[in-house]
Amino acid sequence: MEEAKWYVAHTYSGYENKVKADIEKTIVNRNLENEIFEVTVPVEKVVEVRNGVKKTVERKLFPGYVLVRMIMNEVTWYVVRNTRGVTGFVGPGSKPVPLSDDEMINMGIGEKKTVVVDYEVGDEVVAVSGAWRDTVGVIRSINQSKQTVTITVDLFGRETPVELGFTEVKKK
Repeated sequence: MEEAKWYVAHTYSGYENKVKADIEKTIVNRNLENEIFEVTVPVEKVVEVRNGVKKTVERKLFPGYVLVRMIMNEVTWYVVRNTRGVTGFVGPGSKPVPLSDDEMINMGIGEKKTVVVDYEVGDEVVAVSGAWRDTVGVIRSINQSKQTVTITVDLFGRETPVELGFTEVKKK
């Protein structure tokens, strides 16, 4: 069976929650629970101050967009595409492009894969990619939750801290 992926549906601004509700209703009405698994409107809690009063409100992270985790086929494409308020999928032409796992994790959705590292504070490492490629540095700290290491590099005669992802360095 094909794997479900996250797709982005573009909506009229302000219609995100209505589109979400309508898609969820259609899933039930058409028995598509095994093809369309989740519909979400990513939000963040922010504190607003209005007239001197603090209030916590939810703000849409991506106004005008709804994320849908589904198995893409003609039926699911048709259902989402023809939901009132949806203007189309994100992707070139009419071809929807799924979001990568990394993109979903960066949005705070999905499973973060734990990377096991074979280095520790004090080890000398070399950057294997990015702007710091081939730069040698000493690990000063390791952040498991962000999956980053902070190394110090010699920059203009000064030790400068640089944060790199676990996959961007290897032991020297």
